[in-house]
Amino acid sequence: MSSASETHDLIESAVRRVLDEVPALRPMKLVIGLDLRARGDVQQYRIELPGLEVSKDAAGDAKVRVEVPRAFFNEMAKDGRVADWREAFSYGQAKATGVEQYLRLIERVVERQEERARTRKVRQR
Repeated sequence: MSSASETHDLIESAVRRVLDEVPALRPMKLVIGLDLRARGDVQQYRIELPGLEVSKDAAGDAKVRVEVPRAFFNEMAKDGRVADWREAFSYGQAKATGVEQYLRLIERVVERQEERARTRKVRQR
């Protein structure tokens, strides 16, 4: 089992990687609740953007809540890319709930970033 500081660092690195891949999300003002489930236990974290503040908290003010099994999150946090996270959400390994406008906006911003990345790859050939 990871310590709280290890978990904090894992969350920060996972969020930073997503923000590096999708820079348009950086200025978004958003509180995300992260629920990490493990054998009858749920650890709750609050992630605040912009600025990336992570704290161990139930995040009652979260606009978006993400639920992920703890073991799966540990693997994804190490080197999961945005495409890996999208796949995890589509197959149900991760679940996002909350204010529909926020969820749609995040999805749209990520899709546009992926389109730009694909266009760049095609042009570089």
